[in-house]
Amino acid sequence: MNELLKVANLDARYGAIQVLRGINFDVNEGEIVVILGANGAGKTTTLRALCGMVSTAGSVKLRGQEIRGRDTADIVRLGVAHVPQGRGTFPELSVADNLNLGAYVRKDRKAVDEDLERWFEAFPRLKERRTQAAGSLSGGEQQMLAVARAMMGRPTLLFLDEPSLGLAPLIIEDLFRRFSEINKETGTTMLIVEQNANLALNIASRGYVIESGRIELSGSAEELRTNEAVREAYLGA
Repeated sequence: MNELLKVANLDARYGAIQVLRGINFDVNEGEIVVILGANGAGKTTTLRALCGMVSTAGSVKLRGQEIRGRDTADIVRLGVAHVPQGRGTFPELSVADNLNLGAYVRKDRKAVDEDLERWFEAFPRLKERRTQAAGSLSGGEQQMLAVARAMMGRPTLLFLDEPSLGLAPLIIEDLFRRFSEINKETGTTMLIVEQNANLALNIASRGYVIESGRIELSGSAEELRTNEAVREAYLGA
C-alpha cells in the first residue's frame, strides 16, 4: 500500500497547555485506521492538529507533501475532510443545502448534482428529509448528514471524530457498517478516533492507542483486539 499520511514528532498545544507530545503514526491509501483512547487522551486534538486548527510542531505529510502549518481551507482543497465531534451541521439550513455546502470547493456542478443523488441513495432517510432543517433531524440522521456532506467534497482522506457519540447502539452499528461500505465503494481512506473500540476495530485494518497525548500501542486490528491491556481498558474484558 502507498503511504497517504505520515505524522512525525507531532506536538500540539492550546496556549500554554501541551496536549500532544511527539506522536508518530501513518495511514496508507484505502485503509481504515482507528485511534483509541479515553476522554482527554488527545484523540480530538490529534484530528484538529492534522487539520491546522491548533498550534503544532513536528511534521504532517500528505502524499509526501508537508501540510503542517497550512490553513485549514488549503488542507481541505488537498482532499481532506473532517467530520467533527458533535456533527457540525448547519442546523438552520436544509439537508440539501448542507450537502451542497460540502461541495463548495468544487466547480463541476453536474457532477455535484450527481453526487447529491448518490448520497441520497446511500442515506435514504436524508432523501426523505431533504427539505427539512438539519436541526430538526435525530442525532443519527445528523451524523449521516455530516458524513454525506463531507463526502460531497470527494475527499481522499476522511477524519471522523467520535462518530458514535450520543447515539443508540443500533444506530451506531448501522453507521459503522456504512463507513465500511463507503470505504470499499469509493476507496476513501478513513482515520477514526473513537471510544467504541469493538465497532471501530471491526472495520479497521490497523489502530493506535493514545494515552496522555502519546501513542502507547499500535498494531493490526486483531492484535489490538487480543491485547490484554486494550481488552481491559476499551473492550470491557
